[in-house]
Amino acid sequence: MADKKYPLDKIRNLGIIAHIDAGKTTTTEGILYRTGLKHKIGAVHEGETTTDWMAQERERGITIVAASVTCYWKGHQINIIDTPGHIDFTAEVERSLRVLDGAVVVFDGKMGVESQSETVWRQADKYGTPRICFINKINQTGGDFYKSLDSIHNRLNKRAFPIHLPIGFEQSINGVVDLVAMKSYTYKDFTDHELVEGEVPADMLDQVKKYRSLLIENAVAEDEAILEKYFEVGEEGLTEDEIRRAIRTATLTGKFYAVTGGDGRGVIVEKLLDLVNDLLPAPDDRPTTWGTHPKSGEEVERKHSESEPMAALAFKITSDPFVGKLAYFRVYSGKVTAGSYVLNSSTGEKERVGRIVRLQADKREDVTEVGTGDIAAIVGLKGTTTGHTLCDPTHPIILESIDFPEPPVSIAIEPKTKADQEKMSLALQRLAEEDPTFRVRTDEETGQTIISGMGELHLEIIVDRMKREFSVEANIGQPQVAYRETIRKDAVEVQGKFVRQSGGRGQYGDVWLRLSQNEAGAGFEWINSIKGGVVPTEYIPAVRKGVEEAMSNGVIAGYPVVDIKAEIYDGSYHEVDSNEMAFSIAGSMALQEGVKKASPTLLEPVMKVVVVTPEEFMGDVIGDLNSKRGRIESMEDLSSGIKEITAFVPLGEMFGYTTNLRSMTQGRASSSMELDHYADVPPNVATAIIAKNTK
Repeated sequence: MADKKYPLDKIRNLGIIAHIDAGKTTTTEGILYRTGLKHKIGAVHEGETTTDWMAQERERGITIVAASVTCYWKGHQINIIDTPGHIDFTAEVERSLRVLDGAVVVFDGKMGVESQSETVWRQADKYGTPRICFINKINQTGGDFYKSLDSIHNRLNKRAFPIHLPIGFEQSINGVVDLVAMKSYTYKDFTDHELVEGEVPADMLDQVKKYRSLLIENAVAEDEAILEKYFEVGEEGLTEDEIRRAIRTATLTGKFYAVTGGDGRGVIVEKLLDLVNDLLPAPDDRPTTWGTHPKSGEEVERKHSESEPMAALAFKITSDPFVGKLAYFRVYSGKVTAGSYVLNSSTGEKERVGRIVRLQADKREDVTEVGTGDIAAIVGLKGTTTGHTLCDPTHPIILESIDFPEPPVSIAIEPKTKADQEKMSLALQRLAEEDPTFRVRTDEETGQTIISGMGELHLEIIVDRMKREFSVEANIGQPQVAYRETIRKDAVEVQGKFVRQSGGRGQYGDVWLRLSQNEAGAGFEWINSIKGGVVPTEYIPAVRKGVEEAMSNGVIAGYPVVDIKAEIYDGSYHEVDSNEMAFSIAGSMALQEGVKKASPTLLEPVMKVVVVTPEEFMGDVIGDLNSKRGRIESMEDLSSGIKEITAFVPLGEMFGYTTNLRSMTQGRASSSMELDHYADVPPNVATAIIAKNTK
């Protein structure tokens, strides 16, 4: 099967996205079992799953890295990426959505829409990803298809319509009614090998008609030809094919969502697979891909066709213990052939494509070529990393890369023995290559190695992977917060003058800067207003370099300065003594002096924290969040006796929160948090931080 070519309209690239514990991985297992790739369904809690193949994933029962699997169903090739639900690994979802065409959003039928369901839904909205909804676990105690559907309408989007209705309730569920075919598909036990087609149960007819009318009425609105016919003959006059076509057209807009439900382990997954084939986009249903020419910067178009020059995006790098470095890539146009040379237009270097492999999670099949719209991995690319473009050397193009947030949590790390020092550096370098939200740097003052990530769990797993995969034991320090510095005063004018005369040739650099605030998140803006050559043009870049270096080292507490505008408007130079270094130092001096005069302030990362707790612990949880300088944003009922609290809390107050929450609620509450914004640190807290950092 590996080398059989599937036409473009028979390929589906889809992500399975959801809140943690909704059953993404189990649903993927169900799909692999039903499509014949597995002989039994692996259970997450028993650590037998295909896509959760890392030791940490199996132990913790969570997905950490998005694993890619290829399977085949009714003449279609389906490339599935099973993504993590835990907020610390949200970058995995982000990078997967960048290269996918469609998604299946899985909801826990007992909980409905949860906090992370909203996050992944927003990420899919950002990329305009068409999706279908699968309400999982509805055959378990507390599972409720209709209640979950209501929560989708209330919290995500009103334009979600059932295409299947469950037959029965909770444990008595034994199939679905297909609202398009007007047929029932039932089983005796959810693990059955086939569904039995039959008539719609008599006691469901009224309900089925109501939901069928809603589905058709909203779907035909997106297809003009079918809409006209619908007005003439009504829904009874439409054929089954026309209804399916209208639903597909509506789904492809990314603003209409077909909803089904069942048990992700069961035979009902076959109906989900049919929907994937029928409704989700093929690569050529998506808009053509645009990029820029690396030299001219002009926009370049690539159509989804093998006759176009090759363009592909590397969206993930992993280190494989058996074959080395694997680069997962998605082909947007042309084809990639084993043994050929490609240009990495992001670095300007040529790379040789050695082996190409198609992945069944941690197992792999060799293939000779990968065509337009397909996803696979290349073994052994040297300089390619996440977000790089691979293309035809004679037709260069740079595709839009993937943006990742700056990691807000840092810890110091050191090897337990001197002998491990080199091994640790190599391990951290490998892990940083794989994960773009993980950073490694050396603190110049202390010489310590500092690692940064998206949260405590993220860093905990990095340290754990170092130990298991690279046999490096390490000691870690207390988590540190990534503070920032900025200014709160505008139009502050300041001189930076560096003059040194010590026998022979001297040094002379003199600049005047005007510093102002920039909008939050806008970063650094440099304005050159020099007139009449009072500072020669060739020295201006050196001044800017000095300013940026001073910003990166911080002024009041050693944290990077952000969101400022620096305008150079005056200065002077010396015919003999001026040089780039002197002007760079002058720029640095001016920035430091200017920040001190411009009401400097510290900024701290503020996290959006969502806590799901039984009602009886709600008072304790809210009191605890308030004591951490938290601001409660909302409180909602999720289901009977379960509350969801959303709050904004400074990251510095949140270390160890998961453990505290467990002990406060007898282990019954759960929380997730993500970086929301940076805000001014209150003066009393700022004073303590500055004092600690300037000892």
